[in-house]
Formats: sequence, structure tokens, C-alpha cells
Amino acid sequence: MLAAALIFAGAAFAADAPLRIVATSTDLKSLVEAVGGDQVSVESLAPPAGDPHAVDLKASQILRLKGAALIVRVGLDHEPWLAKLRPAAPILDASQGIVLLQAETPRLRADARPHVHGLGNPHYWLDPENARPITATILKELSKLKPSAAPAFEANRKQFLERLDARLERWREVMAPYKGTRMVVMHETWPYFAARYGLVIVGAAEPVPGVPPTPSEVAALIARMRSGNVRLLVADIHSDTALVNQIAHGTVARVATLVPSVGGEPEARDYLALFDLNVRRFTEVMAAR
Repeated sequence: MLAAALIFAGAAFAADAPLRIVATSTDLKSLVEAVGGDQVSVESLAPPAGDPHAVDLKASQILRLKGAALIVRVGLDHEPWLAKLRPAAPILDASQGIVLLQAETPRLRADARPHVHGLGNPHYWLDPENARPITATILKELSKLKPSAAPAFEANRKQFLERLDARLERWREVMAPYKGTRMVVMHETWPYFAARYGLVIVGAAEPVPGVPPTPSEVAALIARMRSGNVRLLVADIHSDTALVNQIAHGTVARVATLVPSVGGEPEARDYLALFDLNVRRFTEVMAAR
């Protein structure tokens, strides 16, 4: 009887243990935690800064990947490294239900090299409204994995969306004066953010995502910015500082350095704080004299 009791206690403990979830980005980690609460334990495979398309996993991460109850990925062609691992755990594509931008981009470039954003721009989490379909997808999958916790997941998401809605109203109000601002981006990270707040991206420093521009391409971009009177350059925190300075100096453009992922800087501690930081940085640069 003692042995049976111990077996039953062990089974109960396993049933109550948090679901082990692996996310491919810190942004998805934050959103899974928002829905899952204390019912989940989440790890991000990619660091918050650096190239998300080329992640070199440690042996310990690969081991945890194999033992995960669920893998949540950005999808599209954002994580080419994940396919090489062929994980056994079920994979949830968080791009389900997202209205994608740049989805008409050809899958292959003219010179036959793969285009990094060939399935549509994958930075969809940078439109805060997209947290709604992302968390709906997460809620559905977590509820399948742990039906007993489904009411808690629903309540967590409801509370998160209430906080999101309050922030959305504030961000919309603060960004409204800058609607129509024309800007150049260093990398094609920001089309969703731009679309949400009515900003206009007129060019990107990288002629192809992930490929640095040649000197002649930089010179042509500077000339276009001058002739078009484009005076804002948006950089990511991992952008090439020398190149950013070269373009900014050549065009007398203001530089807004934004953070593309949760944890990229200490203030971007979670999904909502990420937008608090980026909206504040953008408006401070625009308001500066």
C-alpha cells in the first residue's frame, strides 16, 4: 500500500508540475508566460540581442529542447536553425492568424540565394496588436496540453489583454503627432511597428535582410535620403554603429535606436515594457531640438 501511495503521489506531482515550454525568442517567452502564469516554465533559445536567424545552441539547450512539452516558434523563415535539429516535441507556429506584411516577396532572389524574409516579414510581434492573435494561439495549445488549467490560462490572458488595451490607447495617443513620418531603417525589422503608428518606411540600409550594404549602396542611400529630405534613421540595438553614424552624418538624420526584442535592454523586461521603451525612445528623438 505504501508503494502504491508513493506512485500515486508521484503521478499527482507530475500532473501539477509546470509545463516545460521552449520558445524560440524572448518575445514569445514573455507572451507564453503571460498566458501560462505559474502553470508553465519557459525558456528562450535565442538571446534577446544578436542575429535571430543564426542561433548556435548549447548542448544543454538541445537537451532541454528534447524534453519540452511544447516548442513555440516565430515561424515563417525566422528560425532556419530549428529545422536542422528536428525536435521531437510538438511545435506551435505563433504566426497563425497574423496578417503578414511583405508576403509578396519572392522566395528566391535573382541570383538564386535564399531571401531571409521570403515568406513574409517575420517581425510581426512588433505590432502590439498582434499580441491578441498570438496569445489566442498560445491559449488554445496550452489548454490542450493541460485541460485542468484552461480556466487559469483564460483568466491570465484576459488580464494581460486588459493591460495591453490600456497601453495601446496611451501609445496611440503619444505616437499620433508623428503619423506620416518618413524614415529609413537599418534592417527590415520595423514594418509592423511602422504600420501600426502610420510611419512610412522609404528604404532600408540592407538591400537584402541580413546582408550588409556595399559602399556604393550606402552612397546611393545617402543620396536618396538627401534628395527626399528623409531625416530619420531607425537602427536596432545590434546595428553596425559605424554604418549608422556614416548614414546619419551624411544625411543629417536623427537616429532612433529601438529594441526589437524583450530583454534586449534591461528596461524591456517584458512584452509591454518593450513597447513602453520603444515608443518613448521614438518620441524623444522626434521631439528633440
